[in-house]
Amino acid sequence: MMRLVFIYGPAASGKLTIARELAERTGMALFHNHLIVDAVGAVFPFGSEPFVRLRESFWTDVIGEAAAAGRSLIFTFAPEPTVTPGFAERIAGLVRASGGETTFVALSLPRDEQERRLVAADRALFGKLRSVELLRELHDACADCTAAMPGPDFAIDTASVTPSAAADAIIAHIEA
Repeated sequence: MMRLVFIYGPAASGKLTIARELAERTGMALFHNHLIVDAVGAVFPFGSEPFVRLRESFWTDVIGEAAAAGRSLIFTFAPEPTVTPGFAERIAGLVRASGGETTFVALSLPRDEQERRLVAADRALFGKLRSVELLRELHDACADCTAAMPGPDFAIDTASVTPSAAADAIIAHIEA
């Protein structure tokens, strides 16, 4: 059976770090947000109609093919205004239609900790958001983005646990 571990949360909440730990321990493939965001963003401006359409198409195609092949994977995702409403539910439906199961894992952290992490040098490796000013603008523009996500099956405050402990907790949850 295919399992999709759909890890979502705000910028700098530890999605990729935790997903890497989880992938290493489980052998699940890691399909992180920036693989597609960076590829499509190399051609089209972020948020433009072609960017939004192609980004979602690639995400959906890859996850759909993995589900059809029974290949479990971890997907990291940052809810934001350019994602079409209902995206996460559509992905879960695609997985379910192939006999698989989706586990939604919500990451959170206090805003001061988020801003502290945001400027870390390792975030530049994937062209990740590093501007506190832009982060604050995004908070204002998308106060309800995470609320629009499906209710999590499991939630983690990443300010209170290490990435290793978070991966352990996710594994314990999906194996229960």
